[in-house]
Amino acid sequence: MPEATESDLPAGVYAFPKQRKEPLTDAEHVRNAVARFDQVIDVSNEDRDLAFANIEEAARHYGVNLSEGVVVRSGHPPGKRRKAPLDAL
Repeated sequence: MPEATESDLPAGVYAFPKQRKEPLTDAEHVRNAVARFDQVIDVSNEDRDLAFANIEEAARHYGVNLSEGVVVRSGHPPGKRRKAPLDAL
């Protein structure tokens, strides 16, 4: 049986499901999503809040301690590579 690709994954396994960004399929991917949370561009504060909740849930499921990385919640200034969402202006 061929290995699944990211395009085969359901939207619900992504931190950002509408954008299909940051898959949360195992502990390593959860850690990557935490590390890249502030680097995701062109998402609204609502998308970011949903992603944070998805990351928290996946972290609990896979036993990942969220203090292993830095997660910036919405309402904070954007990172150097992230544009501010239009609804934050």
